[in-house]
Amino acid sequence: MKKLIMIVAVALFPAANINAQEYKVAKSTGTLKIIEVNEVRVEGYDGKEIIFTSRSHDRDRDERASGLRAVSSLGLEDNTGLGLSVQDKGDVVEVRQLKKMDGPDITIKVPKGVLVSYEHTSPYGSDFELVNLENEIEVSTVHNEVRLENVTGPVRIKTVHGDIEATFNQNVKSPLMLRSVHGHVDVSIPPAIKATLSLGTSWGEIFIDPELKIAVDNTEVKKYNDNFSGKINGGGIEIEVSSTHNNVYLRKK
Repeated sequence: MKKLIMIVAVALFPAANINAQEYKVAKSTGTLKIIEVNEVRVEGYDGKEIIFTSRSHDRDRDERASGLRAVSSLGLEDNTGLGLSVQDKGDVVEVRQLKKMDGPDITIKVPKGVLVSYEHTSPYGSDFELVNLENEIEVSTVHNEVRLENVTGPVRIKTVHGDIEATFNQNVKSPLMLRSVHGHVDVSIPPAIKATLSLGTSWGEIFIDPELKIAVDNTEVKKYNDNFSGKINGGGIEIEVSSTHNNVYLRKK
């Protein structure tokens, strides 16, 4: 029986590898522009190619579509085998998803010299994660949850309904701007960082780790403003964190 189980396992393992697909673009500078891709994880690495892989199964197979090509309403083709259209336009690599409602769960490995831009407006947005990136990040979404870990910035994040969660290290670059309208914004920073803070909410609350030594700005102008302002270690990089209808959290990393 054990021998039979081992044979079955060996037989299945190659099949899993066959299904794994990868698409590469030889690019180590410029901008990666991701548009209307529902679920994405972007990882920085030391390399010279932008590498696309799917964390989910291959795109659904439609036997009736055999011999035909998948095309979006914009006339874009799935040229990756991952349900994505990837277009190299010189300084910009533009990525779009063909299916609107679900689509693939994508991981993109990005060389550290590449800037990342993400735009998403449909109600089908899911998680957008950014990890180990060392260049500029710009995100504008409606429904996506946005998570950042070990990114240096500059960072500009705007979302309407999504939460934002971010952890920054010591070597971040100004400005760091994280705004949500209806979601919470939760940010962790090292206590030794030199930063000038602006934390704001109209209808939520602001929570700050007591171990962060903040010199609060108590000027007359600030008394009539919804923003909490202050400096850590004498001030430095600009950090703006705000949620209109939800809470803001600032933690010690």
